[in-house]
Amino acid sequence: MNDSIIILMLGVSIFLGALALFGIMWAIKTGQFDDKEKFLNQVQFDGTEELNDAAEQQAKKAELKKRKEDYRPE
Repeated sequence: MNDSIIILMLGVSIFLGALALFGIMWAIKTGQFDDKEKFLNQVQFDGTEELNDAAEQQAKKAELKKRKEDYRPE
């Protein structure tokens, strides 16, 4: 291959890669990947068992956190 073709292919690939990188950065910055309604829609389909399990897990976490704060090594 000619050196000019390799340089051209390298330049085009770097340009396309930079374009994709800037596109992803723009999408993250503008919140294109945020799903703000996910948690609101999940609550609609939760049953009483799932809500009770979530409450129990939250209580256990709070208890473990309290134990960790009260722990004093001798």
